[in-house]
Parts: sequence; structure tokens; C-alpha cells
Amino acid sequence: MRQVFPNVSLERLCALFGVTRQAYYETQANEKKTTIANALVLGFVKEFRNDIPLVGTRKLYHLIDPHLQIHGIKMGRDQLFNLLRFHGLLVRRRKRMVKTTDSHHWLKKYPNLTKDIVINGIEQLWVSDITYIRTLQGFAYLSLITDVYSRKIVGHALHPTLEAHGCMEALEMAISNRKCTSMFKLIHHSDRGIQYCSYAYIELLQKAEIDISMTQSGSPYENALAERVNGILKNEFYPRRVYQNYKEAKKQIDRNVLNYNTVRPHSSIDFLTPDAAHLSSMKLKKRWKKYPYQNKIRKEVEFVKASTESMNV
Repeated sequence: MRQVFPNVSLERLCALFGVTRQAYYETQANEKKTTIANALVLGFVKEFRNDIPLVGTRKLYHLIDPHLQIHGIKMGRDQLFNLLRFHGLLVRRRKRMVKTTDSHHWLKKYPNLTKDIVINGIEQLWVSDITYIRTLQGFAYLSLITDVYSRKIVGHALHPTLEAHGCMEALEMAISNRKCTSMFKLIHHSDRGIQYCSYAYIELLQKAEIDISMTQSGSPYENALAERVNGILKNEFYPRRVYQNYKEAKKQIDRNVLNYNTVRPHSSIDFLTPDAAHLSSMKLKKRWKKYPYQNKIRKEVEFVKASTESMNV
């Protein structure tokens, strides 16, 4: 306003708008503090997104909150959402496209042992899955094994083909890193893909005295956690990324898995990192909850389902 009317005194302008000079100066000071605080917050966001490029805002808030407290910045999660939205930094998700499971084969398929199972410690249940990585030379395939209790990726391997070698390499890593602290026998759960049903893979599980469990249908809900971990890595760590070659992809994947295990907090394990949860002797609390948008979608699905059932009566 003073730039628009340079010849009008500040006292006169304040009188016209019904504010005191003190209130004007306080507003100026507060705006300056807010600008500085927002710049610091965006700096923290950039720092963490260097390691986890598309980490969601809720997880991001828990990552930067200690830094906010150190600098005396008061900012709630909704304010962070608004700040990131203003700067175009909110995350948009993408759907997976490449099929990595071939369950139409003659090899033996095992029953699902995970129904109604209660997990209360590490190394009681491992889940496995395969996802794809893009390179200029074609697709590469990432095999992952995750501990259900701690959410830690205990085994991973990138392979240029969908042969069982990549899955076996990930399994060998998981077995070699096993702590063997559980009183319960370990279960390995996967889909019915030909890699997991292969003689070599089954033999490796049996030698390690690991029980074998497989999904009974093509539904992703039967192996939901493995699908979820795949989604986190693809959507948050290397979104829309096409690597130059297999070697570059492998190097970056190793770094991404390390950051997933040691940097990214999970609401399902008391906002700890998977590494910390894997080492913790405390009972882990689930702190995730359904948010308004998710509740709205759920209610819409229930309404459609109820309407369909009433029409079929």
C-alpha cells in the first residue's frame, strides 16, 4: 500500500484502515517470520525428498517435525499440506502396469497359511513379491522379501529377467540376515508365480525350514503388504524414473532400499523406521487411520454394494 501511495504518511494510511502503527509493524514482522519459516520448511522437505523423492505429506510431517521443534516453528500437518499445495509439491500416485506374475503353470501350489494369523514379533511371516524397474535397455525386475511385523525389507535383488534367479538371490540374502529370535516357525508367503513355485526356490525354503504359503487367487489383497512395499518404493523412491542401464538401476535400488529401511517412518509400526522396529523389543502400536477421503470412498463402495444386493433380491 505504501508503494501505491508513497506521498501518504504511514500514520494516515493506518487511520484509513482502522489499525494502529504498532499493529502494522507487528503484521509486517509476523509476515517476515512466516516467510522465513516457510523457506526453512521447504528446505527440510527438499532434504528428505532427496532420499525419498515422493514421500507422502503425512510421513513427511513426522520426518521434519523434530527440525521444526528445534527451530521453534509451529506448523501443523494441515498447514504443511497447504504449503506444499501452494508450491505444487503434493504427491500424485500412479498405477502399476507391467504384469510380473505367471500363475498358469503345472508346478505345485501351496495353501495360504496366513489367514487369521496373529503376528506379534519379527521373523514370523515374510512376504515376497516382484516389481519392475524401467531402464533404457528394457525392464529389470526387483524381488523383495519383507518382514511383516517390522516392515523391514530383509532381502532384495534386481535381475534383468523374470527367471527365478532374482527371487532366489533375495531369499538367500534374507536367510543370511535372519536373527532367529522368534519362538514361532517362520512362514514365507508369496503369490503363485512360477518363480516362487520353482523346484530350486522351494528347495531353498525347505532347507531353511521355512513353511511355505501362497495366495489362492489373483487378488492382490491376499498379498497386500508385499504389494504395499512395492508401491512405496515405486511411488516414493523412484517415480517415473528411467535408468540409463541395469548397472545404474542396481546401484540406485540398493540406496533406495537402505533409505526405506533406515529413513522412512511407518504409521503401522509406531512411526518408527523398519530398521528400528526390527531391533525394538517394545510392542509396536499401529497409528494409521482412515482419512476423510478414504472414508468417503469406503462409504460409496458400501452404498453401491448394498444397492446391487437389493436389486438382486
